[in-house]
Amino acid sequence: MNGQLSFSDMEYSLRKRQGKKEAFLNRMEEIIPWDSWIQIIAPYYPSGNHGRPVKGIETMLRMYLLQDWFNLSDEGVEDAIYDSYAS
Repeated sequence: MNGQLSFSDMEYSLRKRQGKKEAFLNRMEEIIPWDSWIQIIAPYYPSGNHGRPVKGIETMLRMYLLQDWFNLSDEGVEDAIYDSYAS
């Protein structure tokens, strides 16, 4: 990315009310030691030298936790991510 905000980013940042899901995710951002967890996972994470390119550890960890917290399937978490960009 070039660091420039999209129109939806700008509109979203101007909202005053925080929804329950957003409040929950913000709280998780505060309390989860992301860097520590990533360091624990890193030695076991695929390198991406063979097959399809791998997603980043943090991205996959966040997606996994979203699945667990909100009881989502693989398709469900993917839809939730796309929906969050759309709203």
